[in-house]
Amino acid sequence: MTIVPAVAALWRYPVKSMQGEELNASDVTTAGLVGDRGFALVDQETGKVAGAKNPRKWPGFFQFRASYVTPPAAGEPLPAVRVTLPDGTCVTSDEAAIARRLSAALGRDVAFVAAAGPAAAPAMAEGYDVDSDDVLDFEMPAGTFFDCGPVHIVTTATLDRLRSLYPAGRFEPRRFRPNIIVATGPDAAGFAENEWVGRTVAVGGSVRLRVFKTTGRCVMTTLPQYDLPKDPGILRTAVRHNNAMVGVYAEVLAGGTIRRGDSVTLL
Repeated sequence: MTIVPAVAALWRYPVKSMQGEELNASDVTTAGLVGDRGFALVDQETGKVAGAKNPRKWPGFFQFRASYVTPPAAGEPLPAVRVTLPDGTCVTSDEAAIARRLSAALGRDVAFVAAAGPAAAPAMAEGYDVDSDDVLDFEMPAGTFFDCGPVHIVTTATLDRLRSLYPAGRFEPRRFRPNIIVATGPDAAGFAENEWVGRTVAVGGSVRLRVFKTTGRCVMTTLPQYDLPKDPGILRTAVRHNNAMVGVYAEVLAGGTIRRGDSVTLL
């Protein structure tokens, strides 16, 4: 049993590829943090989920911010989402005009869609390969808007290591879109969570997560977000020093409530 100090931060992203909201606490179910990637925009022309993984087609996605009007709770219908547009105006998902206003802001016709649940067919999305300059389709887990797993974890050790390798880069958590940032102890160094694959992570008193895969990074990490500049060096550093991996994906073995400051134990 290995003790890791604590949960340093929690993040939820109500709408896929938009900026999210930092939390003090969240309910967790087998579907991840309640409300995470609960919604997405779908391109009306192609039927594919829109997002920042294809920045040539959707160049301004990270200039949109999404938050829930009231906190979502496990077992309850998701509340309305408030989307702040790049010009600072807001629209909520219970307004009839939301699709029209988002379409106008993005320059393409989109629908605002809720995740359908695991019984539904998988949704398709597009990604951009910076090496080949190709757009590649990929399938999401059935009925969700996750790229892979329902929980994404990054440690402070990894962020510190990346900063030391590329001091000019701003390796802020926002670039990597984790759900849980774990503050590792002084003895942890390097890409600490690489060694967590295959292990169970206990968070607080009840939540149990099984780490099953390291997280491969893409062009999203290099894109500007408000005060964060565009920086291809962010992805180059991860590629050169950790095979483009930053963070890990986990599935939920046991749900509950997690809070900032909760202990984290590797079992």
